[in-house]
Amino acid sequence: MTIRAFFRAAKVESAQAPYDTIHLKVFYPAKMSGGDREQNMGIVAPDSKQAPFPVVIFFNGVNCHSEMYQWLAVKLAERGLVVVTFSWVSENIPGMISISPGVDLAMLSPDRYGTGPTASALPTLLAELENLQSQSILAGMLDLEKIILGGHSAGGRVAIESADPRFFPQVVAAFAYGGHTAAGTMMGYEPGTILPLPDSLPLLLIGGTCDGVIANSSDLYGLVWDTPTTPISRTFQAGIAGGRNDSYLLLIEGANHFSMADPFDPTTGRPFLDLPATQPPEQIRDLIAETVGLFIDTHVRQQPGVSPVLKIDPVNPLIAAFEQK
Repeated sequence: MTIRAFFRAAKVESAQAPYDTIHLKVFYPAKMSGGDREQNMGIVAPDSKQAPFPVVIFFNGVNCHSEMYQWLAVKLAERGLVVVTFSWVSENIPGMISISPGVDLAMLSPDRYGTGPTASALPTLLAELENLQSQSILAGMLDLEKIILGGHSAGGRVAIESADPRFFPQVVAAFAYGGHTAAGTMMGYEPGTILPLPDSLPLLLIGGTCDGVIANSSDLYGLVWDTPTTPISRTFQAGIAGGRNDSYLLLIEGANHFSMADPFDPTTGRPFLDLPATQPPEQIRDLIAETVGLFIDTHVRQQPGVSPVLKIDPVNPLIAAFEQK
């Protein structure tokens, strides 16, 4: 299958210049035709037989450039999805300029949490999808009633926190790798507080047993985590009521915080906090991609012959734990 991508830029109305522009990369299943636009401009038409395409919006981790996640975008596009990654250089934290997933810190405060989305980039991204639906090579081919939010680290957190039909009725599911809802004591929360998720849509939480970034950031939450995956497990246990059998927790043996990233970039962010991965990185990424793809097939695309609940190989040695509620 041929996967192609194109770029867009969009303004964030709530942000101030020069930090008010998001750059998007849009991946899609394509079909080569040999036409003039292909030959002269590199514009390859989408494979219309697979349309309409559900859309995955992927939120990067802080100071993690979007190219780190291209491997996942390509694998999901190969399953017949359109995937949007983006780069936003902004000043989310005063005095700290970074590549940001877009975190609305005000919405994380104790008096406002749960009253609105924490993903400050999401309204702009959704508006740009509407533009693509009307004026782009994908015009008329997007299923904008089936939008999935996903992300890594802080990007994963805003994805699962913002997957709420009260605010975005077109969002139908969410997933996160290395993301959790532990509440920072600097925001005024008691140590060890786990904030609740909207819990109204299918959710998939994935973590690695060697996540050193989570393990070595526990002081932000006023305690020491028992294991590197404790806040992810606690988010699943305490942040989700469950009862619909569409929420899942997958812990991957030997994966670390940046097992999600390929190519890995050691020059920015906090990769020096991570622990070494103890399993082959390609196998870890294959498991992540397959699980996310099956999750979307199961709860969004509802393809014929697919089980109504997510099924994964129970004897896979990379699976440290798998839970459903």
